[in-house]
Amino acid sequence: MDYLSREGAPISAELWNKIDEAVTSMAKRILVGRRFLSIYGPLGAGVQSINIDTTEVEETEGNPKVIKGRRYEQIPLIYEDFSLLWRDLETSEQSDMPVDLSAADRAGAAISKKEDELIFFGSEELSYEGLLTAKGITKIQKGNWNEGENPVKDISTGLTKFLERGLVGRNALVLSPNLLLQLQRIQPGTGITEYERLSKMVNGNIFSTPVIGSDKAVLVNAEPHNMDLVIGQDIAASYLETKDLNHYFRIIETVLPRIKNKDAVVVFE
Repeated sequence: MDYLSREGAPISAELWNKIDEAVTSMAKRILVGRRFLSIYGPLGAGVQSINIDTTEVEETEGNPKVIKGRRYEQIPLIYEDFSLLWRDLETSEQSDMPVDLSAADRAGAAISKKEDELIFFGSEELSYEGLLTAKGITKIQKGNWNEGENPVKDISTGLTKFLERGLVGRNALVLSPNLLLQLQRIQPGTGITEYERLSKMVNGNIFSTPVIGSDKAVLVNAEPHNMDLVIGQDIAASYLETKDLNHYFRIIETVLPRIKNKDAVVVFE
């Protein structure tokens, strides 16, 4: 089934390839959650729900049995629309000039932002949990990262909590852009920046995104048994309609972050 409505669309295969390239290249530049979360999928557009297990999953006794510590969530659809004007396409074809795909670029950036917003904040309206908002995560009041060794002290506290909880493996630190800039100062007596010190502590896995706002940091143990990102339909462009001779498109994806172990998340505020 051509649910993307491409086969009957009055768009050439060459133009579809250019649209796909514009959208995916923009997504690769902007997406942050996918840089540290393991990907579960793509499972296909038809997969509508997925199980989310806690660390205490077990079958009940008796007959019939059910699984405790497991719930099922729908994999939500996120999308972004854009359009291409017919006169621009005709100009490109007649003059052999490349099509201006700025609208596709902007739509690719917008849906990438929506994906990261879902990862970090979830959706209060739909009761989805995000890394910064999930109930049961550890929250720590951070110090002033413009002073002394406060960044190293704070992240060391978070890493210590992971070790105390038996969480080993791949750690990642995600920062607000202003905190990333604060880490560029050289720590007196060391000759290296605070960023370099923290980078060694998390094996280089430091990321930054404006999606989380200002003065926030989240430290995660990103092993797949603690958290991952479920993808049903990966980011793809579909054809909506022709209206007033212009062409309208929708970029879609179905995606859901799974936080399986709340102990693997430490938020600094």
